[in-house]
Amino acid sequence: MQTILGAGGPIADELARELHRHHTHEIRLVSRHPSRVNDSDELVAADLTDAAATSRAVAGSDVAYLTVGLPMDSALWEEKFPVMMRNTIAAVKEHGAKLVYFDNTYMYAGTPEPQTEATAFAPNGRRSPPCCWRRWQRERSRH
Repeated sequence: MQTILGAGGPIADELARELHRHHTHEIRLVSRHPSRVNDSDELVAADLTDAAATSRAVAGSDVAYLTVGLPMDSALWEEKFPVMMRNTIAAVKEHGAKLVYFDNTYMYAGTPEPQTEATAFAPNGRRSPPCCWRRWQRERSRH
């Protein structure tokens, strides 16, 4: 089973099509209001800020793809993103699934040069995932 967490956006929809076309017809789409991309898709309604719901959504998966996005609101990113990441990581560990994370480029400076694996992080704004990760890591280190 290939599970797409945060289904319904353009990245998740294209991923579902490609997985179906080239790899498997066992695809689970997970979001608050999922809808089919392929006829054989399994739909699971879940809120990824809910640990139990995230665990249920990942159960039985070989691979979980995290493609979730949030509105362009820094406070919302800081509040929700670390929770969704924590829940997703816990769920894939619990169920022995591999995690594939589709990231954005908020952590890089907005320059015209090509971005590569060697490009230094230069977060541009509070909603940048590295800022969220640093907050999550600080919270985690306290426990």
